Amino acid sequence: MPVVEALATVPVPPELAFAVSQTVAPVRYRWDPFVREQHFKGGATRPGKGVRTFTRSRHGLTMVSEYVSFAPPSHVGMKMVQGPWFFEMFAGGWRFAAGPEAGTTIATWRYSFRCRPAFLRPVTERVGVWLLGRDIRRRIAGYAAGCIDPEVLAAARRSLSAGD
Repeated sequence: MPVVEALATVPVPPELAFAVSQTVAPVRYRWDPFVREQHFKGGATRPGKGVRTFTRSRHGLTMVSEYVSFAPPSHVGMKMVQGPWFFEMFAGGWRFAAGPEAGTTIATWRYSFRCRPAFLRPVTERVGVWLLGRDIRRRIAGYAAGCIDPEVLAAARRSLSAGD
């Protein structure tokens, strides 16, 4: 099963780094170049294990995903429950660990996926690694920029003080 991964060291502590990663519209659109539209489903108002989200990517593709783990400030994991026909399986995980210097965080983002139909996997999964690799690198670079954006940081701090 193919895996793509990207990491960045950001100049904020893990609690704040995690909170930035969970910002919602419209703040999320300031830093996340992948997401064009995103919202919670089923009446949920904040992330958590079992919560589902709808996402429309910059490519115009849509996916409904579900949080399978949610453990601030260390990690979050999601799996696709509905999405593009060519993904048999798609999952993502984000990890946050204290960085080498005080007040920094190493953010590691990883996607794993399996394409269909099976007979095309040798080709489609190579294309997927290239495309998703490019997207995850752009996305984590946007996230790192969000970790120094005063508006994004203010929203993340508000969510922390509200207990989200």
